[in-house]
Amino acid sequence: MMKSLIQRTMWLLLAIVLISGLGLANGLNLNGLGARAVSMGGAFIGLADDFSLVYWNPAGAGYLKQPLLGAYLTDLIPTNKYQVTIPPDLAIEAKTKLSHYLGFLMAYYRPLSDNLVAGIGIYTPAGLGANWKGEDFKEMTAGVAYDWSSKIGMFTISPLIAWKVNDRLSLGATLNINYGMFSFKRWAGEMEMGEEIVDLGQYEESLHGWGFGLTLGILARPADWISAGLTVKTPSTVKFKGTAEMIYLGYAGYPDSSDLKRNIKWPWFIGGGVALRPVDDLVLTADIQWTGWSAVDYLETTYLDPVWSQLMAAAGNNRLWLDWKDCFQLRFGLEYRLTPEFSLRAGYYSDPSPAPDHTMNILLPSFDFQSFSAGVGYEWKGLSLNWGLEYLSGKKREVTFEELLMAGTLGQAMPGVYRMHLIVPQVSVSFRF
Repeated sequence: MMKSLIQRTMWLLLAIVLISGLGLANGLNLNGLGARAVSMGGAFIGLADDFSLVYWNPAGAGYLKQPLLGAYLTDLIPTNKYQVTIPPDLAIEAKTKLSHYLGFLMAYYRPLSDNLVAGIGIYTPAGLGANWKGEDFKEMTAGVAYDWSSKIGMFTISPLIAWKVNDRLSLGATLNINYGMFSFKRWAGEMEMGEEIVDLGQYEESLHGWGFGLTLGILARPADWISAGLTVKTPSTVKFKGTAEMIYLGYAGYPDSSDLKRNIKWPWFIGGGVALRPVDDLVLTADIQWTGWSAVDYLETTYLDPVWSQLMAAAGNNRLWLDWKDCFQLRFGLEYRLTPEFSLRAGYYSDPSPAPDHTMNILLPSFDFQSFSAGVGYEWKGLSLNWGLEYLSGKKREVTFEELLMAGTLGQAMPGVYRMHLIVPQVSVSFRF
């Protein structure tokens, strides 16, 4: 009976461990912070000259000559669509609800001497989710509209230190203290009890955890018209703990909840960038950024309740292979100063998905994205106001039953047609004292 339960719900329950990967745009990370930086396509490692530098390149702080305080807010608004037809007569056409996932960055820097600068940043390097309409899945849930939603967030506190070696070279580093959390709800599937099939109702999961890492940066300004930077972020493993719950499972005589543990690894990141000032009032930037997603081979979950542990292990649901690959992002940006107060910005980047088709799932929306952004800035007597808008277009993905069968992941991934796009407005304010 227990084995039958897993067989019937395998593709559903395995999405639970997938959800920890939601950190759009791809993999586990957001694709940038700071209204000015994101408006320039996130090509900011070689520039790193505003308060968002704690995220992009901490070495930029070494060139600060006065205290700097800034705050940034962004709203990720995703739209996901999913279609699948399962013979003989099951057809699903689903769309996510309108949802808002907020991200932020706050930072403060203070020169301690002519060469030494200290600072601190608090920000969200990862955060998004999915909120599907339960009515769209009623065809496979016995006519009941269950809650299909997920939300993940990560908060990072980063103390910073930067040293200006000379007027042309600066070094910087941060200690990254990461706190992650997510919630997850969906249909739990069905279980055979004798000759009857019992609906297990709603599944819910809530986790949180801590992890640590470092960011190291170098920023060179060999001439007034050019600067170049390099940023390295070390791996960080967040150790999640929480509880999974299926109330209806308790009605069948089994434990209705279990504590669980799951470690999620954020891999190496290496990025390099250059900023050029070919003429007065114009800045051109370009970055190449690499993330070692292939190090995330699998996600493993430890269920502390012995019954749940046996149940999940018997079906192989305690370990999920991701088969992710390393990815390069190419980013480009420009800023043109119309007047001493007003600036216009634009940017573009290409963001390939680390995930293959055979691990695709509605709660892990991984796509090849093309991002287009624009923004405007205003400066007056140390005050800086910036607005931006980003649009990410995901390439349609079509996953067939045949390729999932060949890969052996039909119980993990979901066949169908996937589409996604995001609209990301943002605003920031900063002040140089």
